[in-house]
Formats: sequence, C-alpha cells, structure tokens
Amino acid sequence: MPKITFMGAGSTVFAKNVLGDSMMTPALEESTIAIYDIDATRLNESAMMLEAINRNNGSKAHIEKYLGVENRKDALRGANYVVNAIQVGGYDPCTITDFEIPKKYGLKQTIADTLGVGGVFRALRTIPVMLDFARDMEEVCPNAWFLNYTNPMAMLTGAMLRMTNIKTVGLCHSVQVCASTLLNELGIGYDDNVQWKIAGINHQAWLLECTRAGVDLYPEIKRRALLYNEGKLDIGTFEERVKMLCGDHEPDQYHLDHLRKEYDLYKEKGKHGDMVRLELMRRFGYYITESSEHNAEYNMFYIKSKYPELIERYNIPLDEYPRRCIAQAKMWKAQAEKLIHNEDLTHTRSNEYAASIIEAVETGKPFSFGGNVMNTGLIDNLPADCCVEVTCLANEGGIQPCHIGALPHQLAALNMRQVSVHQVTVDAALTGKKDYIYQAAMLDPHASAELSIDDIRAMVDDLIEAHGDWLPKYH
Repeated sequence: MPKITFMGAGSTVFAKNVLGDSMMTPALEESTIAIYDIDATRLNESAMMLEAINRNNGSKAHIEKYLGVENRKDALRGANYVVNAIQVGGYDPCTITDFEIPKKYGLKQTIADTLGVGGVFRALRTIPVMLDFARDMEEVCPNAWFLNYTNPMAMLTGAMLRMTNIKTVGLCHSVQVCASTLLNELGIGYDDNVQWKIAGINHQAWLLECTRAGVDLYPEIKRRALLYNEGKLDIGTFEERVKMLCGDHEPDQYHLDHLRKEYDLYKEKGKHGDMVRLELMRRFGYYITESSEHNAEYNMFYIKSKYPELIERYNIPLDEYPRRCIAQAKMWKAQAEKLIHNEDLTHTRSNEYAASIIEAVETGKPFSFGGNVMNTGLIDNLPADCCVEVTCLANEGGIQPCHIGALPHQLAALNMRQVSVHQVTVDAALTGKKDYIYQAAMLDPHASAELSIDDIRAMVDDLIEAHGDWLPKYH
C-alpha cells in the first residue's frame, strides 16, 4: 500500500475530503497517511478527525502526524504521493497586505490569489517553501508524485516543473465543475451524455467544445446567457433553482443562504454572480472556467476607476476574498465540533481528484482529469516552458497529459498576457532579482490598465517592505 503525505494538514475540511476519499477507496484504504503542518493545534484537530473516520472504517489506514519544519523530511520519507495544500502567510498578515497596499494606489481587487499583483506576491512567498519541499523530496522520496492544490496554481506548479526533478501536477476545482455549473445555471441541465473539452491556463482555461449526444450546445448556451445577463431568463421558483443547481445533493445552511441571496438579487435587480464570465463569452466566443469574481481582476475591462459604474453593472464583489476568509473562519468554529469531536464521524467520497488519481496509478484503472502541467507541445500557440491546464490521463504508467493543438487566436492572446506574468514572477523567485517583480507587476493587465509605471514600482516597493520576513531578500 502507498504512503500519502499531506502538506498543510491544518486545512482540516480539505484534508477530510482528500484523505477521507483515500480511506474510502478499497485499493487505498490500508495506506500510510502522513499529515504535516507547522500549526500544532490545527494538526492535532485534523489528526483527531482522520482517526475517527479511520476507526469507523475498520482502522485500516496507518495515520502519522508530523509537526514543524524539523520533522518535515520524516513526513515525506518514503512517500509515493505528496498532496500540497499550504498557505504561506495566511489571511493575517499576508492576504490583508495583498489587498490594502494596492488599494492605496487605487488598484482594487476581488480575490488576489492567482493572477494579478496579489497572485504575484502570494507566489513570491510560496515558491521558496515549495522548493524546500522539493529538495527534501529529492532526498527521501524522489519518485513520488507531487499533487499541488495551492494557488497561484500555474506559477507554483511551473516553478516546480522548471526547477526540480519532482513529478508535479497541479489540480484545480474549476475544470471539473465548469460545464455542469454552466448548464445548470442556465437551466439547460447536465447529464452523462454531455461531453466537453477544456484547455488553456489555470483559472483562464476555455470551454472549447460542449455537446450532448453529439449536438453542439453552444448556440443555446449563448442564447440563454444573453437573456441571463439582461435579467430576462426564467429561473423558476427558489425550490426549483436549488434542485437544478444542487441535484440530489442537499446543500448545507451556508450554501443554502448563498443560493437564496443570489436568487433574490436576480429577482429584484436582474443581477447574478456570473455576469463577467458570460460577457467574456459574448465578446470572445468561449466560456471560461474560473469565476466572474476572479476574471473581473484578471482582465483589463471591468474594474476601472474611470468607469466605476461597471462594478454595479457586472455585479463585481470588490474585496471578496477578505470577506470570505472572515466568514470561513467563523464557519470553521461551527464545523469544528462536527468534525473534530465526533466519535461517530464517517466520510462519503467527495469529487476531489486526488484519491482517484492515486487509485488510477496504483491499480491501472484509468482516470481522466484537468491537470496543470508543463506545455511540452500540448497547446501549439502557447510557449513550451509555460504551465498549461489540459486533460490528463492517470493509469499504471503515471500521469500523461493530452495534446490539444492550437487555441483560437483570441483565447491564446488573453492567455499570453497572464503567461508572461507567470514566467517573470517565477524568474523573480528563482533569481532574487527585484527588477523581475517590477516587470511582472507592470505586465499585469489590470495593474497596467489602472496605474502608471512609477506608481506600479512604488506599490511593489511598499508590498515588499510590508511583507518583511515573509519574503526572501531581493536585490
């Protein structure tokens, strides 16, 4: 049985899904599971939760916990799979810094964790830690697969693939739910007869094809999308809406409240949470995998001081991620009792990829998924040394990405604006040269559309100073 090491085990709910899935998979249920974190409290909470699931599953897995950098190498020793879910710097102080300093310069953000200036600095503080992981892995588990869930996905995965020998693939939730979410949101409905093709870069991959039983669904998607953005699409009663969006899955109170809020907003004002994505599809021809709140700040069109009315027009939630962090922290307190101190805790397989990938490699049972990998000729009109998001196949031979061909030119052009930021940011992290940080920020579409070069450089200087020891020294 394999050894699965989970880095960042303080992410308790996520650890439950990924590791609980493994314990509920017959081929993996006797695995050794090593959990690692630098926070003793969160590590112990996750251990209690996993031990309860394991106990109620017949105590088949062997669970080990490792605390602190001094024990990191032991956590990794002999691992066959390493799952990465760390957040360097946390909400306080680093996420706050990522938002508040750009705001002083007039640069407003929504999520700031993947692209844009916020994504650049999250990458700069995370890449050194992940390279430390890689150095340990090269010594104690050189043949392990590194499954990265941490954002900024493309920059972190790209750094691992460029600078280490560790077999790395990045995993994101956006691809797996893209087509189903879109079709259900528009009332078309999703079923097993729907087939789709997605490719691009992380958080900016494109739904290139979407069919049902061989019939192209895009004409109906675009017709309904236009009505939806104009507030004219019939979305039924609230109960019908919940059924369409959730199917047989019963949403918890948090998500039910969110659905109610979204439903009431649409009924009252004709606004919804996917307006930017549907507008991008209208203008560029294809639906994009990641949320509107992300894409509002990835592109140069929507958050503009000269056009403040766009915020209302497209229902753009500025400062959404800080609010979400605060809400999730409160929600965690309510979840803690259910997860940590529940002696009868069980687990039902989630739709996370990790356990299915591991199962495929261990047993040969094939599994396809959207993965982030080096572009070794996979997308013809993106650079060979960039990280792309394409369909991958996992089996006894490991993980093999699939060739896509060329993206439509307009999509490749939008991707390239972000790829340039990815590559220069990684250059900064690998060389320690401050000029590369300036250049990455200047190349960012949102920053360059709003600020002068002098303001961008001053903002970068302020961000570096505010980060203090969370960043290495740059020259």
